[in-house]
Amino acid sequence: MARALVLERPHELSLRDIDLPQEPGPDDVKIKMHTVGVCGSDVHYYTHGRIGPFVVNAPMVLGHEGSGTVVEVGKNVATLKVGDRVCIEPGVPNLNSRLSKMGLYNLDPSLTFWATPPDHGCLTPYVVFPAAFTYKLPDNVSFAEGAMIEPFAVGMQAAVKARITPGDVGVVMGAGPIGIMIALAALAGGCSQIIIADLVDEKLKIAGQYDGITPVNVKSGTLIDVVKGSTEGWGADLVFDASGSKHAYPVMMEAVRPGGAIVLVGNPTEPVPVDFASLIAKEVRIETVFRYANVYDRAIKLIAGKIDLKPLISGSFPFEESIAVFDRAVEARPTDVKLQIVLDS
Repeated sequence: MARALVLERPHELSLRDIDLPQEPGPDDVKIKMHTVGVCGSDVHYYTHGRIGPFVVNAPMVLGHEGSGTVVEVGKNVATLKVGDRVCIEPGVPNLNSRLSKMGLYNLDPSLTFWATPPDHGCLTPYVVFPAAFTYKLPDNVSFAEGAMIEPFAVGMQAAVKARITPGDVGVVMGAGPIGIMIALAALAGGCSQIIIADLVDEKLKIAGQYDGITPVNVKSGTLIDVVKGSTEGWGADLVFDASGSKHAYPVMMEAVRPGGAIVLVGNPTEPVPVDFASLIAKEVRIETVFRYANVYDRAIKLIAGKIDLKPLISGSFPFEESIAVFDRAVEARPTDVKLQIVLDS
């Protein structure tokens, strides 16, 4: 039995003991968790009990953005040792599946993913996890930054799918955690400028701290003017959606240049309007993103050297305050980007 933050049912959390694996298998490591980030999906399961086909039908431990220290290794593990500081890629596929062999292991239907029903997450003091998806942190990367690798990997996946050409101008719709991660990954991938759009000035101010990011409040009605002004009327090479809002779609289609690309990351919660005739006339390429694959190692290298994610950490709180932290996340305070829970102080 282990103490954990358990989602009992929608709108009900508890800190209690629950039966979780404690002994590593031959290819596993046991990790003493240090820091876990609160993700929007965790919050959505708390408030709604489901995301698409994934439904919470039984108590589930939350959390999937984690870092910690290896305290035990299985007999076959040669890549990690006791005492290594690590972060964890929370999705584990069947490595023999056809999609895994194609390099698309994130799409493997048998993939298990922390805090996605029916799989428990990592908001508990110790976890057992496959060594193959556990990554050593560089000495200059803190546990707090290590727990940011997971959301940054989504931004990395978006940048990879965009096929960035150095000098591209990009637009990101939505300045939440994932939107800012996409913007930073796209800049690291070669974009010369990212125009990021949102309705909330506080979030835009946070995004605007970074060189190369131009914040625009869409309520001002100037986004297309800014795009045209930055591209001599041509349009953005790449447009990323991290909002999932149906209102973003007409804007994206207008903002993208002929022959450009739209990368869809945010999940719409209602039908969206798409003018396919206009997209066809412009030969716009459309890409979609579902989590990530084969980007974790590169994400760690970027955070170790080029990208500072610390300004996005809005607060760190002890494990015993986990329920209050989730209630704060539900409030969606405009100054909050990423809240984190610290299990090992």
